[in-house]
Amino acid sequence: MNYVKDILSGLAALFIAEFVCSWLLFSPSGSKATGLIVLVAMSLENLLSPLFWIVAGLLFWLFFAASRSNTTLRVCFFWIPTLLVSTLGFAFVGMLTYLWIHFRHQ
Repeated sequence: MNYVKDILSGLAALFIAEFVCSWLLFSPSGSKATGLIVLVAMSLENLLSPLFWIVAGLLFWLFFAASRSNTTLRVCFFWIPTLLVSTLGFAFVGMLTYLWIHFRHQ
């Protein structure tokens, strides 16, 4: 069970860090380009950013620590956020994959 907690902590930390860093890049001073290629390019750009890895590391530490606390804190600060973020993250990645496959064959 500890492996599942560790993997969920890592996935949730990566998804939240990706969202935070992408949101910072979508600020009003940024460009207004849209499309699937822009999302892929921003994701790859975030993977090379030190800010992304700092945010992901801090969030992983937070979720990791919360997963080993008492029951109430574990439910409030580990299970609910990690399962919610992981589910939404996989749904978003699945949607992008579906759109890519759908429009590639037209």
